Amino acid sequence: MENFQTVLRFFMNQKATIGYSFMALLTIGGERVFSMVSFQCPCNHDQNFTYGLTFLLGPAAVLLVLGLFFSTRLWRLYTGCCLNPMKLCPRGNCLGSFRVFISIFTGACVAPIMWLSVALLNGTFYECSVSGLDDNLVVDFFCKNKTLKCREELARVPCDRSKLPSDERMELLLMFRAQSQILGWCIIITAVFVGLVGTCYKNCRSKVSYLQLTFWKRYVEKEKERFDAYAVDYATKLAERNLHSFFENKDPDPFPFPNHKAWEEISAYYTFSRSEQFYSTLQRYVEKTDRDYTPEKRPVMDMEHGLEMS
Repeated sequence: MENFQTVLRFFMNQKATIGYSFMALLTIGGERVFSMVSFQCPCNHDQNFTYGLTFLLGPAAVLLVLGLFFSTRLWRLYTGCCLNPMKLCPRGNCLGSFRVFISIFTGACVAPIMWLSVALLNGTFYECSVSGLDDNLVVDFFCKNKTLKCREELARVPCDRSKLPSDERMELLLMFRAQSQILGWCIIITAVFVGLVGTCYKNCRSKVSYLQLTFWKRYVEKEKERFDAYAVDYATKLAERNLHSFFENKDPDPFPFPNHKAWEEISAYYTFSRSEQFYSTLQRYVEKTDRDYTPEKRPVMDMEHGLEMS
């Protein structure tokens, strides 16, 4: 039993690393599926560049949008800011909100960078797109010291329809793939270097010590887990109370529920202050001495954001 708990604790502590590893495996698998199943280079000057670039950048753009769409931190920061722009600058700290958005955007870029790196290391999409360029500098670079037919057949090199000798075609393919892999490694090295520098700068500017920062991260994780559990529990109780009142045709029992102002306060972006040793907006709210305990008697959502049961 102790061995099982040790293994479980290890996986819980390394869940970020495991998550990124799983994402990398999915990216590699997705790239292989695209390359082998759906990707068919047209091998002509008019379509090669657009087609190859679409397969290279299209999935990266989709992964970026999905990363932002599924970011709870982004929606926590953004929700309601059109009606109340001060939500983006709690306590006048607009710079802090900007840093949070940069952090959210950086996290959403992990999957697109993985895709670009894997796709470039494979080279299939790059060789198709580059072979379709009509720029004289590009053509002269690849067809230097080669026959005139090289310029005419360059777009057909990624396919088996090229009329060039096999050794010349293989030489061009190797040049395409070498350039693609160099770009792939450049992206990987740049991403790793930027990530290291960013992490070092963030820790260097931290207002708390390393152990307190570790505790803070653990607290935020546990608070989120328990909040989700409490939300499910209270939503179930409220639904049962309302249905009980409806089907038995009687007034509903009193039900304690936070008021709108309380929800607004705990949903705000949290900024750390040395004068207030709190770890979240929820802790700051519950430890206030002037809290408003007036319950929300009839919480109503407007039609724009209301939910309809289907």
